Amino acid sequence: MNPQGERWTTDQVRALAPDEASRRAGGRLAAPGPWSETGADDAAVWGQCKGSGKTPYRTVVDLNGPAFSCSCPSRKFPCKHALGLLLLWAGEAGAVAAGEPAPWAGEWLAGRRERAGRSAGPSAGAGAASRAPADLEAADRRAARRLRRIGAGAVELEQRLEDLLRSGLASAGHPGGGASRPGGTGGGGGSWDETAARMVDAQAPGLASRVRELGAVAASGPDWPARLLEECALLHLLDQGFLGLDRLPAPLAATVRSRVGLTTEAAGLLTGPEAATVRDRWLVLAQQDGSEGTLFTRRIYLRGERTGRMALHLSFGGAGRPPELALPPGLVLDADLAYYPGARPLRAALGERHAPAAPGPVPPGCGIDAALTAYGDALRDDPWLDSWPVVLSDVTPIPGRDGAGWQLADADGESALPLDPRSCGGAGRWQLAAISGGAPVTVFGECGHRGFRPLTVWDPTPVSL
Repeated sequence: MNPQGERWTTDQVRALAPDEASRRAGGRLAAPGPWSETGADDAAVWGQCKGSGKTPYRTVVDLNGPAFSCSCPSRKFPCKHALGLLLLWAGEAGAVAAGEPAPWAGEWLAGRRERAGRSAGPSAGAGAASRAPADLEAADRRAARRLRRIGAGAVELEQRLEDLLRSGLASAGHPGGGASRPGGTGGGGGSWDETAARMVDAQAPGLASRVRELGAVAASGPDWPARLLEECALLHLLDQGFLGLDRLPAPLAATVRSRVGLTTEAAGLLTGPEAATVRDRWLVLAQQDGSEGTLFTRRIYLRGERTGRMALHLSFGGAGRPPELALPPGLVLDADLAYYPGARPLRAALGERHAPAAPGPVPPGCGIDAALTAYGDALRDDPWLDSWPVVLSDVTPIPGRDGAGWQLADADGESALPLDPRSCGGAGRWQLAAISGGAPVTVFGECGHRGFRPLTVWDPTPVSL
């Protein structure tokens, strides 16, 4: 192996940036001038960057995470120094010389790997197994109490939906309109926010989220009553599924539990008595960052080279502090994944890695018809799915007729899929068209009932949209 391993592309490095300002600032540091004591091996890159003070900032990147450490005061993750160092390393062979880590870099790397070894070792499972029976019984009692609270919330929500339908969907479009309070007879007795708050009190965040979606649909544009009725039907189906949980097949019951907001611990998936992992070479298809209030979310999509299975790694961070795990599109991981239970498993926890991440090929894809079939098959197992991840090959972005939005068309021109108007803004749409240049491209994204949401396009290296 090359002593520096396989260098990433600059596009893969830029995909790690938490925002555009960091991406630009990192680009300005991607030159040898401000750097000293730089070096790299097959698993890490390090260096010191001159700042405004007397002491340079010490920056080190563990490529197996990737994970980042920098002595600068920035709260962004990765900071501009880590991005600049990676861009310098990725940009030109020899710009960062191969060698042994500097002592300060080696100390951080050794500590990180020691912590990773402890968390992956058998001691974690042994500790869980040695918990006192009283602790396990207390946990069971808490779980039973929560199930009862969610059940009561589902019953209340069913009453509210019934009141809404009895009074007519038109009432939901009035200010303050929504589901009524228990025992009410009209649709205007309580707001959607109030109903959602009641579901939060019932410890059912999944139900609360769907109630807020009902509020967003009401009076939101043409044909909103039809769309509201569809969402009410899906919410009713979820309520009834939870209230009849013991009569459902185990995979579907797991899906219902996750949809109402009951979670499964990742540690139990990887080390529990029923742990089942899937080892493959996982190609990173996309990394998408977002925020929900003060919570930072990161979604990383992967696909197995051997199994062909899609996977979604979901992680969270506090305000202004993204999760440590960052994987730019185009890398390949030889690793174990453990899927969360469900009728159509997609979300997965990342387990042991068997080799450093390395650049991967352009993924094979399918046509429009096959993508719609894949979404339909997934929807059959999980009726609450908004979309399903697919890779489209040999598709061309084209404007719709009479300015009716953009589409992705198959190479033969027989099929086309509209782009999701809510998630593909002007910048992303034109970026996709510019990369294509009117020629077929490979695109990864989410295929759903609103259309296709493109996330990554290959030209030939991956570019995040």
